[in-house]
Amino acid sequence: MSAWIETAAQWLVSNNLQAPLFVLLILLAFAEAAAFVGFVLPGETALLIGGVLAHEGVWSVWLFLICAIIGAIAGDSVGYEVGKHFGPRIMVSPFGKFVGAKRWRLAEQIFARYHGGAIFFGRAQALLRALVPALAGMHRVPYRTFIKWNAAGGIVFSTIVVFLGYEFANALHQLEKYLRYWAIFFLSLVIIVIMILKKKLESTLEGE
Repeated sequence: MSAWIETAAQWLVSNNLQAPLFVLLILLAFAEAAAFVGFVLPGETALLIGGVLAHEGVWSVWLFLICAIIGAIAGDSVGYEVGKHFGPRIMVSPFGKFVGAKRWRLAEQIFARYHGGAIFFGRAQALLRALVPALAGMHRVPYRTFIKWNAAGGIVFSTIVVFLGYEFANALHQLEKYLRYWAIFFLSLVIIVIMILKKKLESTLEGE
């Protein structure tokens, strides 16, 4: 996944275009949730490459990390607003009807009870990073609550990924392979947790 970005990044650096490259990587992290880019390109790819280039002395790792955190948090905030303002339309759209009212109500119950954990740990997997902010907005999680947990998740997971790229710059492809395994494992774990919560909450929903 990162091969073409890494090649493009090295070409830009060799042509003294570090500043546009810096902005591009931060924009990729921003767009992961803001424009749902995370469905096709995980934001950690941009952060890993940013960490690698910091290791090579292209820019300061701390400057890149701070900008990456700000970009990630801002992108999630845009995703939250998209869900907040367009969520009701999505729920009554053909796609929303396909998902089904029962599943929407289940998601609402999960966010009502476990929104902090869902927002924080949603940062740990690309697909969830693209979805959770919009779902939080759609289900009217208070923005003050959202930004608190989103900022915490953005700081923790962005720092981990950037410094993984920085420390393992010479083994980027192997590192990305392990991160892919982590993403699959974590998504599987989330599915199991949702199934458990579904059984736990179904009786409540059926009683309404």
